[in-house]
Amino acid sequence: MEVLRNPASSSDLPRGGVVTIGNFDGVHLGHQMLVRGAVERARELGVPAVALTFEPHPERVLRPESGLRLLATPAQRAQLLARCGLDTLVELAFDARFAATTAEEFAREFLFRQLAPREVRLGSNFRFGARRQGDVDLLARLGVEMGFTVTGVEPLYDGDEPISSTRVRREVAHGRVDEAARLLGRVHFVDGKVYRGERMGRRLGFPTINVGVENELIPAHGVYVTGLQIPSFGKVFASATNIGVRPTIYENYHVTVESHVLDFIADVYREDVRLFFYRRLRDERVFPSSVELVSQIRKDVEMTRLHFLQQGIRESDLVLR
Repeated sequence: MEVLRNPASSSDLPRGGVVTIGNFDGVHLGHQMLVRGAVERARELGVPAVALTFEPHPERVLRPESGLRLLATPAQRAQLLARCGLDTLVELAFDARFAATTAEEFAREFLFRQLAPREVRLGSNFRFGARRQGDVDLLARLGVEMGFTVTGVEPLYDGDEPISSTRVRREVAHGRVDEAARLLGRVHFVDGKVYRGERMGRRLGFPTINVGVENELIPAHGVYVTGLQIPSFGKVFASATNIGVRPTIYENYHVTVESHVLDFIADVYREDVRLFFYRRLRDERVFPSSVELVSQIRKDVEMTRLHFLQQGIRESDLVLR
């Protein structure tokens, strides 16, 4: 998949394709349904499948006070969208000037003049243009005039609530990573680089890998069953991960993400890694002493082994995508 970031001219853009539009944070099951539908239609017509998105997220510009924390980085979003079979991802720079563009101007000046789509497919609740005045009906009317068809795709529901990025963010923020995975259609993950810690885990008998996470949103403080992907080893290792401030050892400490990788002793300092979250084991809490802390860590490790055994997976055979 080709990624075009704020293309300088229309000559850089794929024309005559099936275009879908959205923010696509997390690329959850609803996003996948929308994008794969566009890809399938593009294949039928023999034209490019194109997704149009925005960077930064429009809410950052329109409501900066919201404190929005995204599920995925732009690179992760692109990788996840590529799995859906897209030919091209177009990332448009979203700023105050762009936000002032009317819905009709966006349809005429960008969609029609630069992309010349054959078809446009977007979520039925998608809004665009200044003051969110554009919707599927308006775009469909303009499309008749400009020569492209528009299809509104209804949201994908799970229970009584549609699957949305907001809903997935809520599950991750509360540590319900198994529920997030169900809505995402994949295991939730974060990326980061390994950095040198204070080796407290090693002194306790459970050495850890400290991950400086790139993602804005991380799961709630607690201990998780995880898988740590280390590219230089070409595989994913079973691990128990603590997210928190280590209150038994320190006061007012900064938040850390530390993974004890089962049966692993290699030095991977400064490597880029990916951390997959399977299940939350417990809250982070204060223990009366380091002895009690070590006893609990031992239990956490055994629960991690048990998780994979119950799934019929040996830790040494763990493979994720």
